[in-house]
Amino acid sequence: MSQAVTVLPQPDAATILEKVQAILPEIAARAAQAEQDRMVPAENIALLKQTGLHRAFQPRAYGGLELSLPEFAQCVVALAGACGGTAWAFSLLCTHSHQLAMFPKQLQDEIWGGDPDATASSSIAPFGRTEETEGGILFSGEMGWSSGCDHAQWAIVGFNRLNAAGEKTYCFAVLPRQDYTIRDDWFAIGMRGSGSKTLVIDKAFVPNHRIQAAKDMMEGKSAGFGLYPDSKIFHTPYRPYFASGFSAISLGIAERMLQAFKEKTRNRVRAYTGANVGTATPALMRLAESTHQVAAARAFLEKTWDDHRAHGEAKRYPSRETLTYWRTNQAYAVKMCVQATNRLFEAAGAGAWFETNEMQRLFRDSHMTAAHAYTDYDVCAQILGRELMGLEPDPTMI
Repeated sequence: MSQAVTVLPQPDAATILEKVQAILPEIAARAAQAEQDRMVPAENIALLKQTGLHRAFQPRAYGGLELSLPEFAQCVVALAGACGGTAWAFSLLCTHSHQLAMFPKQLQDEIWGGDPDATASSSIAPFGRTEETEGGILFSGEMGWSSGCDHAQWAIVGFNRLNAAGEKTYCFAVLPRQDYTIRDDWFAIGMRGSGSKTLVIDKAFVPNHRIQAAKDMMEGKSAGFGLYPDSKIFHTPYRPYFASGFSAISLGIAERMLQAFKEKTRNRVRAYTGANVGTATPALMRLAESTHQVAAARAFLEKTWDDHRAHGEAKRYPSRETLTYWRTNQAYAVKMCVQATNRLFEAAGAGAWFETNEMQRLFRDSHMTAAHAYTDYDVCAQILGRELMGLEPDPTMI
């Protein structure tokens, strides 16, 4: 039975950001624990839910906040500076709500009608195996990379379904927690705290109202599109919101690396000569260039995020060209952030490689932000290049 939904008052951006900033010292203090446990500590999730950030992209009809993308992204940037793994997992638990809002209202009622605080993890690459059955499908598969799955009540998983013409259609299915188990196999050198484990599913029944085609969700044709005509965040494809956290996390890590480098280098002396590294010309030049590069990345991302906001406020569905820029802009910003982080880590000395040194974690997590399929700049450069030359999109690059 559904419980009454509490509709939260619309906060301003500063209020949400201030709430997140207030808990950052506690989040940062558990960064080592997150890495050791290979998942986000439950205490972090509880603290973050107290801020209300998990309702950022949830429809207001279920108590959500419907924050603009810039407002949400600034919170993720701040969180990433404290713990990249926590930011990665929690931001996805947040952005998946935007995707769920494009499913039929029946599914949304199932998810949030009884638990307005419910979230979903995902594994959306189309690796699922399915059998057609009356009223839906039977879903099986070992679905990896499901960040934050230990803290989610639902999962969004990908598969290919044959349409009426016998063609493969890339689709998403939504399953409740009782329909899958979690395999504890997240042993990675980057984003260790994200808990991106594997969901194991064995012939779980998925009714048709819990299934949507990815193409429909990119073209404003999904069952949930238009359910919230007054909203400023749902008149858009799902993917830019789904992936919005990756570049924000890369920026947050790079900004924290700037601070960590200054803190660790200011009083550092060379073991053999006693020379002050912090006042040496090479360190000053590296810090200056990385500072400029990170500032450029922030300005580029903020311009892109503001473009998302402007489209939403005008209820203007983005063109293919606009979507191409949104996709590739964030990947280029990630590339800049990784370069800036590398430049500083190269000059941080051997002590930076100890596991107790924050800088080695920032270095590892930074590289993971560029390893996602959505932030692969080799792919994104091809996507943008084709658009600039007036060529049709390559279906092998999405």
